[in-house]
Amino acid sequence: MTGAAVEAAINSPERRVVKGSPKWGDLTLRIVAGLVLLYLFLPIFVIVLFSFNNPAGKFNYTWQGFTLDNWAHPFKYPALAEALKLSLNVAAVSTAIALVLGTLVAIALVRQRFRGQKAVDTFLVLPLTAPEVVMGASLLTLFLDLHWATGYATIVIAHIAFQISFIAMTVRARVRGFDWTLEDASMDLGASPTRTFFKVTLPLIVPGIVAAAMLSFALSLDDFIVTYFVSGSTVTYPLFVNAAVKAAVPPQINVLATAILVISLLLLMAGTLYRRKRIDV
Repeated sequence: MTGAAVEAAINSPERRVVKGSPKWGDLTLRIVAGLVLLYLFLPIFVIVLFSFNNPAGKFNYTWQGFTLDNWAHPFKYPALAEALKLSLNVAAVSTAIALVLGTLVAIALVRQRFRGQKAVDTFLVLPLTAPEVVMGASLLTLFLDLHWATGYATIVIAHIAFQISFIAMTVRARVRGFDWTLEDASMDLGASPTRTFFKVTLPLIVPGIVAAAMLSFALSLDDFIVTYFVSGSTVTYPLFVNAAVKAAVPPQINVLATAILVISLLLLMAGTLYRRKRIDV
């Protein structure tokens, strides 16, 4: 009787209605998610598309026709190329410095317990929550009070100031799941603390460090507001694009932006494939 009752309940009309209802919910959720993704990626599609545009005037705003000339001469405007080169330089230097400092901060916050740790946590989150206008104006005031000339050095310092928080929070999430008994085992076998860090700890948290570095590099390369306050006469790629909007928008801007996007995606794919290969091994 019990088996017959269960079978009757499974085949009942009410059961079929309940079973069918989540499908409509899943379909609705997928449609909404697709529309959200379309909204997010549509500007990127436009950037890529207009890198192949052949504009009739100075502004690359209206589609005129397909051409590959823009890609054949991506560095046609020396000022644009120099601005991109400077942005890549600033992003690389600031990321390298912030990566070391942010990683050490993350490890210290997870591994050690000390007085004032909650205050450090609070100050670490402040650059993430404070408006960029406020942060840029504050840094400019600091540099002026110190009588520092704004330029390359102040841009790097300003970028490091907000990159450390992003790196520390990203690496911290990775370090929280670290098994610290591995370090104890390494030192019990005779390894020094320094050797233990480089041979045991660092390799295991490298995925978090790489993710933090990529995020930090992208944020630095993309930053406009903070850079605008502390740049002085130095022109980075975002500042050049902002100024170009008022005079001319050559398609080479879209070409370089698309090239950066493609390189980033290739690096991301390479990292993902490498990590899967290591897991399979």
